[in-house]
Amino acid sequence: MMEERANLVHMMKLSIKVLLQSALSLGRSLDADHAPLQQFFVVMEHCLKHGLKVKKSFIGQNKSFFGPLELVEKLCPEATDIATSVRNLPELKTAAGRGRAWLYLALMQKKLADYLKVLIDSKHLLSEFYEPDALMMEEEGMVIVGLLVGLNVLDANLCLKGEDLDSQVGVIDFSLYLKDVQDLDGGKEHERITDVLDQKNYVEELNRHLSCTVGDLQTKIDGLEKTNSKLQEELSAATDRICSLQEEQQQLREQNELIRQRSEKSVEITKQDTKVELETYKQTRQGLDEMYSDVWKQLKEERRVRAELEKELELQVGMKTEMEIAMKLLEKDTHEKQDTLVALRQQLEEVKAINLQMFHKVQNAESSLQQKSEAIMSFEEKTNQVMSSMKQMEERLQLAERARQRAEERSRTLQQELGARSGALQQQLCRLQEQCSSLEKELKSEKEQRQALQQELQHEKDTSSLLRAELQQVEGLEKELRELQDEKAELQKVCDEQEQALQEMGLHLSQSKLKMEDIKEVNKALKGHTWLKDDEATHCKQCEKEFSISRRKHHCRNCGHIFCNTCSSNELALPSYPRPVRVCDGCHTLLLQRCSSTGS
Repeated sequence: MMEERANLVHMMKLSIKVLLQSALSLGRSLDADHAPLQQFFVVMEHCLKHGLKVKKSFIGQNKSFFGPLELVEKLCPEATDIATSVRNLPELKTAAGRGRAWLYLALMQKKLADYLKVLIDSKHLLSEFYEPDALMMEEEGMVIVGLLVGLNVLDANLCLKGEDLDSQVGVIDFSLYLKDVQDLDGGKEHERITDVLDQKNYVEELNRHLSCTVGDLQTKIDGLEKTNSKLQEELSAATDRICSLQEEQQQLREQNELIRQRSEKSVEITKQDTKVELETYKQTRQGLDEMYSDVWKQLKEERRVRAELEKELELQVGMKTEMEIAMKLLEKDTHEKQDTLVALRQQLEEVKAINLQMFHKVQNAESSLQQKSEAIMSFEEKTNQVMSSMKQMEERLQLAERARQRAEERSRTLQQELGARSGALQQQLCRLQEQCSSLEKELKSEKEQRQALQQELQHEKDTSSLLRAELQQVEGLEKELRELQDEKAELQKVCDEQEQALQEMGLHLSQSKLKMEDIKEVNKALKGHTWLKDDEATHCKQCEKEFSISRRKHHCRNCGHIFCNTCSSNELALPSYPRPVRVCDGCHTLLLQRCSSTGS
């Protein structure tokens, strides 16, 4: 850790020195495309990341330096503007991008050294983010703050909009510092040696970073293999689940077919039963009509007999004083008949109420029961006719009572003249009593007929309730059919969703396999190639020509061997470098073939 801190301090010195020299030559105003300024931010990022604690999460390891920089907002109120502007930038998605934007803004305000000094002074807060041996926790941190004070003489005009700060690669370009070493005068030998040592230390730091990246890639490969095995297990479980769901769907289809056949059979049976019941109902209605016609005839006969009795009473009124007793008896009989008529009226009202109930219940039935409702309506009309006839009979009884009162008045005047005809009147009274008894018998027979009608109505009510229960059963079967159809649709949706999930899992598996192959190739390339030293090579690796002052040495950034300029004039973008670098002809053709094979 001490060597790493020393290397980072030396690199910071070099980057600040080159930055100041280039800025003085350009007029002290810099923009975002200035290469020394970009390298300064890369070195500053490495310094802030040194000794940073790793936060583990479900996604992976998170190692960001923006967390410590957020503490500056609490310690120094002047830094609140920087923090809020960084959070409000919509194009920044990662914590590393926010940290780079914070450094840009602090440099433009010329307060980067002040903010870092305040942060280093509060080491009790930095202990949550850094290890005890980190650069920010030791004296080297104050050295870097002192070096940063010299940057206050620069004017930086940096535009954050349009900059891809999230995906920048933090690799230091040594070409800037190597050129500086070659341009030094011969008299400054000591400074040249120290710069070479700094470059050597930085190369060691770069190798350490590369070994860390290799380890991270290996852990990622292991994680991908584990996730691949888990996905394969989930895929097999999903296929088993789909097979079981298909079997359940087939069983449900068979059960649905059986239920549909049973419901059709039950519906046909209920239709046949309703037809038979309608026919029986029609037959019963015809019998009831015939009975009502007979009752109507009997009522006519009673009315005729009553008229004859009234005539005989008008003729025989006032024959004798004992006629009053007979008249009282007649009054009692008429009262009893009125009671019977009232009872008959109540029974008719009850029949009417029952018919109304039947009418309301039949209205709720289906179209097949419309004929019953029409028959009930005809039955109610007949009952209304009977009621009207009964009202007419009551009116006639009232007329008879008025005639009786008139006869009583006449009898009072003729009481004296009717003494001789008492024997004949007694015989006539006996006849009247016999007629009254016959009328009572007929009334009893009418009551029995009414009771029979009520029983038949009760039977019809029971049949209608049975029909209603059967209709409810049919409705229940229809509801079950609908529920089964809904369940079938839901199962179909589940099957479709699982098939789509399997397709997506297959795509993810193929993508993960491709990524694993790429990572393995990069790992092989990193492990298999070695960086040759300049002293070890005297001839070109490819053309085998001897190196000289005109024919200079060039390293291939892919294989690490040394070639001449003609054999290594190609440039390609490699995973470990942010820009296209020099590669030999053999590596160039090999990498192009590999890219074409992966693209196809």
